[in-house]
Amino acid sequence: MTVPDTDLEARPGPAVRPAVRRRPAWHPATVASVERETPNARRVVLDVPTWPGNDPGQHLDLRLTAEDGYQASRSYSIASAGDGTDVVLAVDRVEGGEVSPFLVDAVEVGDALEVHGPLGGWFVWRPGGSTRPVQLIAGGSGIVPLVAMVTAHAEAEDPAPFRLLVAVRTLDDVFFRAELDRAVGSEAPLEVTTVYSRTAPPGSDVPAGRLTRDALAAAVFPPDVGALVYVCGSTPFVEQVLRWLAELGHDTTDVRAERFGGS
Repeated sequence: MTVPDTDLEARPGPAVRPAVRRRPAWHPATVASVERETPNARRVVLDVPTWPGNDPGQHLDLRLTAEDGYQASRSYSIASAGDGTDVVLAVDRVEGGEVSPFLVDAVEVGDALEVHGPLGGWFVWRPGGSTRPVQLIAGGSGIVPLVAMVTAHAEAEDPAPFRLLVAVRTLDDVFFRAELDRAVGSEAPLEVTTVYSRTAPPGSDVPAGRLTRDALAAAVFPPDVGALVYVCGSTPFVEQVLRWLAELGHDTTDVRAERFGGS
């Protein structure tokens, strides 16, 4: 797949704003809303009055405290970005996990939680920084921090070419479908490719099957474009994608990866 030169030319874009230094701290949070995201996941919106805002791609630590004083905390990527005090999470249930089953099955509006953040400065993309192409690759719920980048890119009408490759089991397992549809319809350049490992929806151009190296190569920017690449998903997914990217000739110094495990 080749990219027309016009797609990669520098074009006037939003003014570059310097990175805002937001010191991580513990913040009291209240569950503002919950809704089903996928059959196995839930979207949780937190009201965090003292939240300093966060960049697209950052994460936080969430802490639960039981009535007997027992505490458990886990790290979660943030699906929202900017200066607001609403913090959006999307949590996939991990069987046998200590925190995710509660957030997916039991948490209710009004529940009090604690969050620590914002955290992370490497797996971040900010609008206005460059017209360099950006390639996003997500496995399942690994799309959570990437959708924050996609939304920020669309809202800023940023001229940097964006591509997103999503690998999921079925259409019902795609997180943030409405947000992705809006971003595709925005003025910011975005292409989305979805690979379905189990069942492809009617009209899909790609038959169901696991992501392969050839499918990856066909969907992402070619190595000579020099795109900045973000990969997020389970550890096996990320490790496989990183191997394929290296085999295809992508500069590994341009690749940023986040992995997740049980929670």
